[in-house]
Amino acid sequence: MRGSPVHEPSGEEDVALKEPQEAVEEMSGKLVSSPDEQRLMRSVLENDEQAVEDGKVIAEAINQSVGSFTPDLMFQNLVQNYRNAERLYGETLIRALTEYTPDYIRKNISIPEFKDALLQRMETSIDGLKERGLIDQHGFVMDRGMKLATLVMYAEELDALVSKGLGRKETKERDRHGEKEEAVPFVSGRFRFRDVALKQSVKTAIRRGHTRVQPEDLKAHVRSHKGRIQVVYAMDASGSMRGEKIRMAKRAGIALSFKAIEERNEVGLVVFTSKVEKAIAPTRNFPELLKALVDVRASMETDLAATILEAMHLFARGEGTKHLLILTDAVPTKGKDPRQATLEAASAARDLGVTISVVGISLDADGERLAREVVELGEGHLYRVKDLAALDAVILEDYDTLA
Repeated sequence: MRGSPVHEPSGEEDVALKEPQEAVEEMSGKLVSSPDEQRLMRSVLENDEQAVEDGKVIAEAINQSVGSFTPDLMFQNLVQNYRNAERLYGETLIRALTEYTPDYIRKNISIPEFKDALLQRMETSIDGLKERGLIDQHGFVMDRGMKLATLVMYAEELDALVSKGLGRKETKERDRHGEKEEAVPFVSGRFRFRDVALKQSVKTAIRRGHTRVQPEDLKAHVRSHKGRIQVVYAMDASGSMRGEKIRMAKRAGIALSFKAIEERNEVGLVVFTSKVEKAIAPTRNFPELLKALVDVRASMETDLAATILEAMHLFARGEGTKHLLILTDAVPTKGKDPRQATLEAASAARDLGVTISVVGISLDADGERLAREVVELGEGHLYRVKDLAALDAVILEDYDTLA
């Protein structure tokens, strides 16, 4: 669809989603394995306030690229230059650790008694994370803390999908053998017994006056095969994505992985800054993708050309749909001529059968111009996003064009 139009997403889809617990069981790998992980999952599902809040705090620290929870350093930054500290840590994390609103801190930050209370609250909050085994004595997130953050972000996105009515559009049964369509005479050896169309077989027997279904009455579903669908989600993790942008980008990646794997397709991941930070070939291993997404931290500039070149080699050889979905908020800044390098990479990917779509978050004129050229070469779509809350809907809209 060369020269395809720009989509202005509404963020609303008339679709349905299965219950999360049922879908998780279908996915490759286990979301939780150890007894401790099971306890964490139970706490999140049962909406344990402390566990959920802890998970949100750790996830937000990762989204803000905070290296460690060190109360003395964080307090010093808050006191010396609160506005700068607010940009560094984000309002959500500051509120969670201090239990004060940002506006209240701004108004009282110069009062000595308030400073003492502020530091004490931060120390208490961080000590609590240590006592619950989520961060170590130096303030670095431990494995248990990362798992809790992962579970909380996963639960949040599933709740969001349900509330928006997003998910599977199709009502026909789908399985790894294809979709059920017309019914034809059952031929042993050609069809499996699970393909028997019961209603059509009974109707045929009745029409023929048989009191029981005879072998010659049996009908079978013919299944249409759509072929293998592989999607690589390329997520910009440059410095400008820090905070809310990267949080919503992660959730959109979770939504894409959940739906595609639920439909027995495969999702890969490329996280890029000035280089490719992480690359996962298309897979149905949902836990692997989920943990990789949650662990993404923003830093440095952008190199789209390297991202496309890396992604095109992740796809498996053979027939089927191969699609690269790039999410970014800026034009590439790495290299002597990043624009030309990006277009050459897009052309090379299309030559290998890879289509490319771009989701641009508040792109400027230059960024949108380049994005249009990329999707024209890649025969995909360009989506302009201004409302981050609609990002998961946009990602799923692009996926639905493949399915």
